Amino acid sequence: MGTDYNTTVRKHWDNSCGAGLPARESNDLDRVADKNVRATREFPTSLQIGNVRISPATVLAPMAGVTDTVFRRFIKNLGGCGLIMTEFTSADGVLRDQRVRGRYLHFYEDEHPISAQLFGSNPSVLADAARMVEDLGFDLVDLNLGCPAKKVVKCNGGSGLLRDLPLIRQIFESVRAAVKIPFTVKFRAGWNDDEIVCVDLARLAEDCGLGAVALHARTREQGYSGNARWEWIGLVKQAVKIPVIGNGDIRSPEDACAMVAQTGCDAVMIGRMAPSNPWIFRQIEQYVTTGSFVDPAEADRYQMIRTYFRMLLEEEMPGAEGKMKQFASWFTHGVPGGAALRKAIYEAKSGAEILGRVEEFFEAKLSAQTT
Repeated sequence: MGTDYNTTVRKHWDNSCGAGLPARESNDLDRVADKNVRATREFPTSLQIGNVRISPATVLAPMAGVTDTVFRRFIKNLGGCGLIMTEFTSADGVLRDQRVRGRYLHFYEDEHPISAQLFGSNPSVLADAARMVEDLGFDLVDLNLGCPAKKVVKCNGGSGLLRDLPLIRQIFESVRAAVKIPFTVKFRAGWNDDEIVCVDLARLAEDCGLGAVALHARTREQGYSGNARWEWIGLVKQAVKIPVIGNGDIRSPEDACAMVAQTGCDAVMIGRMAPSNPWIFRQIEQYVTTGSFVDPAEADRYQMIRTYFRMLLEEEMPGAEGKMKQFASWFTHGVPGGAALRKAIYEAKSGAEILGRVEEFFEAKLSAQTT
């Protein structure tokens, strides 16, 4: 069970204030400067972006190689996630290649509400791709200004655009004029600590008619290392009236509530923790409602792994076996004897064999527990 909500929340890593923040008045964000703020279970019940209601106010972050249709539906079925997003998708690619559209923009009716995330740097190409997204039936379209990967930044995509606010304005205006569905943006705080642009960028988004902004509170230079600087989320929230979604270092339900309490954000977005702990969205919902949450038992973990692997095989996803092996390292983390299971999975030659080895491993463990 989770801890009682009357304990003091501490993120289990340093999240100090200071470097890279814009100059501010002494009373600015004083209410969130103390990282040992007492836990609160106050959490937004829903989020409205244009005509799209998101409830609960939790978002599955777009993740390359992770958030395909199988994983999205898998997370939705576990409960507690209000909005799911596609993998980040090349605007140029979806316009030129039908196979790219089929791979990245395929979704099912039970995935609503769903947002398609695009990346690129050409305003007209992004506008055309956004029209395609709208025509396909997505509820929202999102622009990626956060990916730190060198191959993306090299093409002036993702966080590579953070050094060119005039071009970002052109993109915002072109896409906003192209579609009627809500248009949002996910971005990082800036290129590095000396080039923090998150407040200016959020104001620009609001000025151009975007429906919401999501901030991953790290710089491009940080990549995924170091600490997410929640203070930046608070500054953005103070700067704009449109909804602000906070992202970065949410590893537990307590962290989700602490981010809301410390920054005032309207929703939280969870990325890398989702494949490591697919129950986290449901746990947040439990914690907000009751003050505690349920950690999965071994039988729950078995059911979870078997369900996801079966979904991959039934969908006949290209590279399903590789994805099963990829997720095995996340799903079996902390499982007693998990190293042996991972070895057996990595050595398997087919998806059916992988599933069989998972079933054999857990059935033996569960049988031993009942004898």
